[in-house]
Amino acid sequence: MNNNIFESVKRCNYLYGELNTEYHNASLKLGLSDSAMQILYTICNFGESCLITDICRLTGLSKQTVNSALRKLEGDDIIRLESVTPKSKRVCLTERGKTLSKKTALRLIEAENAVFASWTEDEVRQYIKLIERFLVMFKEKTEEF
Repeated sequence: MNNNIFESVKRCNYLYGELNTEYHNASLKLGLSDSAMQILYTICNFGESCLITDICRLTGLSKQTVNSALRKLEGDDIIRLESVTPKSKRVCLTERGKTLSKKTALRLIEAENAVFASWTEDEVRQYIKLIERFLVMFKEKTEEF
């Protein structure tokens, strides 16, 4: 393997890990578990509600982890679940959940937006394009496993 490629992959993995650590630290500072933050974050990106399947797909959390976190959030009156179909449920923020989201997930989203706002439009487009390209190619390579 080309040593430069190996070092680049190693550097990307390190940065990815560091970024995950920063999201974890932000969640802790804001008083939430990682899974609760990811759930509230996902709901906020949809508005005030979204499907459980969207949460699983967009967060990468397992169904079991999502369901456990949802039970806790529901018990704390942060969310309520609504049946959409016999096999599908929507997660909705309660008033208490909306208040909590403003203090937590929306602050995280604002921080991300501030970073992107400090970049040029071309830098943002290039960053997204490269991540998308990596994802597509990585999926293709891992399908070979």
